[in-house]
Amino acid sequence: VPYKLPVSLSVGSCVIIKGTPVDSSVNEPQLQVDFYTEMNEESEIAFHLRVHLGRRVVMNSREFGIWMLEENLHYVPFEDGKPFDLRIYVCRNEYEVKVNGEYIYAFVHRIPPSYVKMIQVCRDVSLDSVLVSNGWR
Repeated sequence: VPYKLPVSLSVGSCVIIKGTPVDSSVNEPQLQVDFYTEMNEESEIAFHLRVHLGRRVVMNSREFGIWMLEENLHYVPFEDGKPFDLRIYVCRNEYEVKVNGEYIYAFVHRIPPSYVKMIQVCRDVSLDSVLVSNGWR
């Protein structure tokens, strides 16, 4: 990790990330997923999800190089050392986030999903797979 995947998203797409948070020497282990509008990390971020294991989840977007208003959630369904199945569904107005089959979060589109060109997964996680499925609905 970091793991980068070129993508093309549209309504009906689903990003499926399977892995395990690693219990490391890091004080605050994290999982981060970013949907970039270009194939580089300096581009805009249509969707940013950062999980602070055991503490909180932050969702946001970065437009014109500026982080927008972040959304903080205090329900964190991830556990150190336990495998997870994270699914991010691209809906008409929002991203729906499910963890291990349970609907957890929603994030309203600030940048159209069709602008997303790359997904990056990083931080303290051991990845099993990252894929994009189309036509889940």
